[in-house]
Amino acid sequence: MGWQRKILRVNLTEGTCTPEPLNMDWAMQYLGQRGLATKYLTEEVDPRVDPLSPDNKLIFATGPLTGTAASTGGRYSVITKGALTGAIACSNSGGYFGAELKNAGWDMVIVEGQAREPVYLLVEDDEARLLHAGELWGQSVWETHQRIHDIHQDPLLKIAAIGQAGENGVLFACIVNDLHRAAGRSGVGAVMGAKRLKAVAVRGTRGVRVDDPQRFLQVTTEKKRILAENAVTGQGLPTYGTQVLMNVVNEIGALPTRNARDVQFEGAAHISGEAMREPRPTDGRPNLVTNQACFGCTIACGRVSRIDKTHYVVRNKPEYWKASGGLEYENAWAMGADTGIDDLEAMTYANFVCNEQGMDPISFGATLAAAMELYETGAITQEDTGGIELRFGNTDALVTLVEQTARGEGFGRELGLGSKRLCEKYGRPELSMTVKGQEFPAYDPRGIQGMGLTYATSNRGACHLRSYTVASEVLGIPEKTDPLVPDGKPALVKAFQDATAVVDSSGLCLFTTFAWTLDDIQPQIDAACEGDWSLERLLEMGERIWNLERQFNLAAGFTGADDRLPERLVKEPARQGPAKGLTNQLGKMLPEYYALRGWNEQGEPTPETLQRLGL
Repeated sequence: MGWQRKILRVNLTEGTCTPEPLNMDWAMQYLGQRGLATKYLTEEVDPRVDPLSPDNKLIFATGPLTGTAASTGGRYSVITKGALTGAIACSNSGGYFGAELKNAGWDMVIVEGQAREPVYLLVEDDEARLLHAGELWGQSVWETHQRIHDIHQDPLLKIAAIGQAGENGVLFACIVNDLHRAAGRSGVGAVMGAKRLKAVAVRGTRGVRVDDPQRFLQVTTEKKRILAENAVTGQGLPTYGTQVLMNVVNEIGALPTRNARDVQFEGAAHISGEAMREPRPTDGRPNLVTNQACFGCTIACGRVSRIDKTHYVVRNKPEYWKASGGLEYENAWAMGADTGIDDLEAMTYANFVCNEQGMDPISFGATLAAAMELYETGAITQEDTGGIELRFGNTDALVTLVEQTARGEGFGRELGLGSKRLCEKYGRPELSMTVKGQEFPAYDPRGIQGMGLTYATSNRGACHLRSYTVASEVLGIPEKTDPLVPDGKPALVKAFQDATAVVDSSGLCLFTTFAWTLDDIQPQIDAACEGDWSLERLLEMGERIWNLERQFNLAAGFTGADDRLPERLVKEPARQGPAKGLTNQLGKMLPEYYALRGWNEQGEPTPETLQRLGL
């Protein structure tokens, strides 16, 4: 139980939708979602394939706890070869779409080929069909959502779609479900756009069965109590969302500012979670309207915001006066501190555009920050930007270019390449704050040493969600470690990476791990799934998933030389805060990490490691 034991194979070239039995041998090795879909991808896709070619595949995958009574059991992932990076891509999302897909009776949907004309996939329990999407092409995610609901007259349909960014080949385009939740990173939306698949709409009424219902209910009830009583998951995240981190990370000197030239932002307090709750002087209302939960979630960290009606950014889009998905920490950092902007309302507007048009705000903001430094160094001029003054702190540049990037117009076409290609094009590759082509997020590795190793070794390019050592180094979860020293961080990173692979494969949200350990997650998996899912088995499975992803990247042409950080982080010391004078000590940590992983000096899994993990 836990699995529906069925996958849907959609061949866009042939126009067919074919059910297949789930490979249960693989499910017993990889569980579901991230792990199981990665197994399918590695078996079916040449790692050297062009990510935007018909030969790449796009997999929507749920986990065995998706759609169940487990807290946060609404997650799904999109797995493919990433358009932005050319590496393995697994982008995780919440909302309600994943649970609906699972309740329709499917563990995953494998999309292959390329449609001749735009289409969307409609799944109603056992029935799946491809429908013409010509009238939807060119529309935003929000417009597509409304139009599909109008066509089918079913308000309970759950929809995942791309906007103009995915259609226009923005390399960091994402897939947005439920209007405001996104499979956000690595360009999965660009892959979907290249396949001319506009949306997936799902209605499910089958339900999800678990192996031992009585024990499952008992265990999940007990674990929900732990979440409710925890200071982070029961208080901090519901009240402030992930934005609770803005002032905290700024204070410890680890907030990358102005393309990581600095590690503290003087305007952080103006764009923080606290600021979102403060009444505005213009209308007396706060930016934040309320919090919001995904399917089955007892944490409710999502934000719903409303822009000030008097602010100039909404003059051209009066519909943005309505409440919509608000700023999360990463989004606020990328379009705020990283660009030197402290206008909360303008950042909220830019975030709405990213939601509406299907664009990763982390990569967009970080690419804009790189462009601003290119501009300030003279590498690009106003002639290149179409007259836009790209200085740090210019709110007009943010508002104008977020729209241009989504539409693929003006200088926005250049930003849509991502910062790696942008900086290479203008002769300053060292100004791109990326790893494996993906922009790193809101934690400076000079002030949080473990995050440097995390970024460098992440299989999908720079990412905080593959090994969130901030939990330990800043928040003291599960135990406090010193963020300014590299000692002990290789073991910490490996442990987080393996555990996160388990969580991502289960159907649960990673945010539960602020309160739970694998000791809390293991009994939930064991009660839901047939067989014996011991803690030891899960830890080995997490390690197996990590090494399988590594094998895909090695076969795609990546090497140990790609486990690196931008030179700025290892050569230019932090200029402020507790980390002043420090660089990231990646060179000290990486060899120890390779040894702990059972890899050789080139970063390749040894034959002994592969044999032990059954790879």
